Amino acid sequence: MPQSFNFEQALKDLQSGKDLTGKDGILTPLIKQLTEAALKAELTQHLEQTDEPNRRNGSTSKTIKTGTGSFILDTPRDRAGSFEPQLIKKNQTHLTSEMDRKILSLFSHGTSYRDIQHHIQDMYGVDVSIGTLSAVTDQLLGELKEWRERPLASHYPIVWMDAIHYKIKEDGRYVSKAIYTLLGLNLRGEKEILGIYLSDNEGAHHWLAVLTELQNRGVEDILIACIDGLTGFPEAIASIFPQTEVQLCIIHQIRNSLKYVAAKNQKAFMADLKPVYRASSKEAAETALDELDEKWGDTYPIVIQSWRRKWTNLSAYFKYPEPIRRVIYTTNAVEAVHRQFRKLTKTKGAFPNENSLLKLLYAGILNATAKWTMPIHHWSQALSQLAIYFEGRLDKVLDI
Repeated sequence: MPQSFNFEQALKDLQSGKDLTGKDGILTPLIKQLTEAALKAELTQHLEQTDEPNRRNGSTSKTIKTGTGSFILDTPRDRAGSFEPQLIKKNQTHLTSEMDRKILSLFSHGTSYRDIQHHIQDMYGVDVSIGTLSAVTDQLLGELKEWRERPLASHYPIVWMDAIHYKIKEDGRYVSKAIYTLLGLNLRGEKEILGIYLSDNEGAHHWLAVLTELQNRGVEDILIACIDGLTGFPEAIASIFPQTEVQLCIIHQIRNSLKYVAAKNQKAFMADLKPVYRASSKEAAETALDELDEKWGDTYPIVIQSWRRKWTNLSAYFKYPEPIRRVIYTTNAVEAVHRQFRKLTKTKGAFPNENSLLKLLYAGILNATAKWTMPIHHWSQALSQLAIYFEGRLDKVLDI
């Protein structure tokens, strides 16, 4: 006969400073006693409800992990083997989901499996294997699949698109793969990650597949797409969303330009380039570009040619007032998401498979988007201006 929980001793232990939870916690024996009593009651009810000859047949033992520590649970059995306990099912090893939630919370902040093991041991006095941690975090993969397939809004005023690269093990070696991130600004002015996609490399062909999937998920129109200078990207967007205006990221263009400028000339070159992208109008910017060409064109022709070749998409933002310009002239919004990804993955180096990366990034997305509770500044004014610039495109969804 198991010994009953000693409340007097528990009170003394509590007064002496012993922990309620964790390894050797005061409450652990009580949880064991209550759980075993509930299982015995379940078996009694089961035996009363069956007409077949049956009776109790001892018990089996297994280790149960709980939020207050772990203990050996004696689960009662019946002779016929028809008893299926509901409180603690046959293959269940956790009494509640509290520990799973704690594991997922630690994981979503980039904590390594090894460190999670130490945290769980300190908090609950429970040893959790790497395999168990992986199984718990694998719960995110089902959520990720549903999230990636969810229907989207029909119209997005602005969508930023960019890629980040990771090393993933494939066929015994580590290869670089691209994670494509699409960040949208919805009609309420709120940021929304539309999806993340994995590909062998960043290319316009794959972006075409991603954009097609957006269309299949309900997106009918994007007013402005903010992208980097990937060759063929504007054409890929035009093939799926022909009315979408493309704004190339000015910051990407500046970084790429400086790669071809000698270090000794970079400061002077940047001083002359600044009037181009900070001009008050497109006409003033083109005048500044001509002056830049006159001064530096012979020394760095490839840089000037790049600006002129991409000018249509680089200069799109000049037609808009400052609040809209500030939002679209760079892909910084989606790069901020990638900075969050890097914080999560900075200690990983490389990943053993695709799923190990995807579930970590999805956990990061859940954390990041939980903080996106407010629209961007002056959004009502900006939306009204966009409705004028893109006449008729938002009438259906704004009920104009």
